[in-house]
Amino acid sequence: MSIVEIRNLTKKFEVEGHTVTALDGISLLIEKGDVFGIIGMSGAGKSTLVRSINYLEKPTEGNVLIDGVNLEELSEKQLRKERSRIGMIFQNFNLLEQKNVIDNICFPLEIAGVSKKEARERARNLLRTVNLEDKEKAYPSQLSGGQKQRVAIARALAPNPQILLCDEATSALDPQTTSSILALLKKINEDLGITIVIITHQMSVVTDVCKKVAIIDSGRLVEEGPVDEIFADPSSDAAKELISGKEIRYTPIDRLHEEKKIRIVFMENSAYEPVIANTILKLQTPVNILRADTRNVNGKAVGEMILGLPEGEAIQNDIISHLKGAGLAVKEVTENE
Repeated sequence: MSIVEIRNLTKKFEVEGHTVTALDGISLLIEKGDVFGIIGMSGAGKSTLVRSINYLEKPTEGNVLIDGVNLEELSEKQLRKERSRIGMIFQNFNLLEQKNVIDNICFPLEIAGVSKKEARERARNLLRTVNLEDKEKAYPSQLSGGQKQRVAIARALAPNPQILLCDEATSALDPQTTSSILALLKKINEDLGITIVIITHQMSVVTDVCKKVAIIDSGRLVEEGPVDEIFADPSSDAAKELISGKEIRYTPIDRLHEEKKIRIVFMENSAYEPVIANTILKLQTPVNILRADTRNVNGKAVGEMILGLPEGEAIQNDIISHLKGAGLAVKEVTENE
């Protein structure tokens, strides 16, 4: 069942007399209980999209439905109530510097009219959830970046939201701290059943915790689907660039007179096998490894290589057949990729 339904969403801004289209006809379904990634390079429109989900940005065209409720049809009072079901965390934490940790977490509850006693009890439970029980009296200036984000997560969870939006929530953190925050979000999703939408420009964030992903490029939705399927067989240029971590250009050390390049994906059962070495030994022909990478995708070992194949259609077909027989996904890539 979809908890978030985005229908033909378009957002335009007027900038110095010119109309800028930040989002262009995006439609998405996000299932209840999912961890859904929205990824794109800087300026792709993903932050505008996440702010449109809770109507902090009102669309120029199109609709957003939360659990079947069309936000466009709500009054301001009704919209504020609906937003209480949607928590949000940000790259820069947005904590109140003059308040200590527990007061930061209690703040949205106090605004909602919850008694101080009940708010503090709820806040202390959330501090246990984010493993910061000993920091309730500390101030933001006394916390590390990871601790600040844990406080921000606890504050976002205080009103018992059904959806948690994370707008570049790990971009300001080091890799180790990022891993711990992503593990916490995954645990929150599993333990509390909260739907989590993660906005990021880092493919590693998506592959670590997300089940499904939508790829945004220049305000348009260019690809979406299960993370492992997108990783195994990206069809859009934006997906290929995000997976590679850079603009994709393959320059071999020794061209071997290759006429064809292929992308192979190692899934769980083949990631630790010497597949390329076995292929070379069996077929007695070299291949050119142009790029290689291995990572975890939702806890599974998944890797990729770009190979340059030697001349000759027969030997190229033999290599591809052998690789497929070893359980690898194989796809030809073009010179422009």
